[in-house]
Amino acid sequence: MNILITGGSGFVGPRLVDFLIHKGHQVTSIDAVPLSRTRGDAAFNFLQADTTEPGLWQESIKNADTVINLTGRNIFHRWTDKYKQEIYDSRVLTTRNIVDAIPAGKEIKLINTSAAGFYGSCGDDILDERRGAGDDFLARVCVDWEKEAFAARKKGVRVVCPRFGVVLGPNGGALSKMVPAYRMFVGGPLGNGRHWFPWIQIDDLVGAIDFVMNSNRIDGPVNFCSPNPVRNNEFSKTLGQVINRPAFFRTPAVILRLAAGELGDLLLNSQRAIPSLLTASGFKFKYPDLENALKAVLS
Repeated sequence: MNILITGGSGFVGPRLVDFLIHKGHQVTSIDAVPLSRTRGDAAFNFLQADTTEPGLWQESIKNADTVINLTGRNIFHRWTDKYKQEIYDSRVLTTRNIVDAIPAGKEIKLINTSAAGFYGSCGDDILDERRGAGDDFLARVCVDWEKEAFAARKKGVRVVCPRFGVVLGPNGGALSKMVPAYRMFVGGPLGNGRHWFPWIQIDDLVGAIDFVMNSNRIDGPVNFCSPNPVRNNEFSKTLGQVINRPAFFRTPAVILRLAAGELGDLLLNSQRAIPSLLTASGFKFKYPDLENALKAVLS
């Protein structure tokens, strides 16, 4: 299968590329950021391009059987007005350009990333894929992001929008922000710690992408998160235990908001998301519980 990955140089991309090539696929990766390591693999091709702009990179879509769009600026950054626009444009404009370049009537699958942030903050409510959207900034981004992806259905494309929980993996992502604080004995819960934390181990995420790519029954939004979400208190305690550090340094909500601005509100959002469609379709999680997931990542 010919697979095109946009955003392939990011946190998830290299892991996914390795997995797909190992399974015998031809992979083309596109990113504005150059590769961090070269690959001497005939099954791999890399294009450097800004996917928020139309360009020659779109020609690669014509030869793809599946397009996997992972593009998006990192949300773990202070949200100035300029950076919020970059968060929005990197997701929405890239998706629009992908859909515009898909030939009408071509048999192609589009797996277009979204996020559990779609739901906003929902307290203790259990969130499956039938739940409507929230109304904060990230929720509005997700709504527009998915809308652009689902426009491809007019061309006969099967579209899946995985709503990622927080991805736990090595060498990047949320843990790269958390673990240093714990190692310096200043890690702990955020706010009162009672908000729910949707998460997924990176190998399960890659496996789930492969699963939905090969399951024609799956279409639309799909929660990509562990079947066992935890409260922030439990996440903090478990992370501390895994790296042998205490987790008593609680950051009050007011301090978090002062330090991180609007991003601080996002970090306090409560999303008890569950992967209803994945589990109902037969996907088996390798790391359904937090402790083993963290040990696999941090060992």
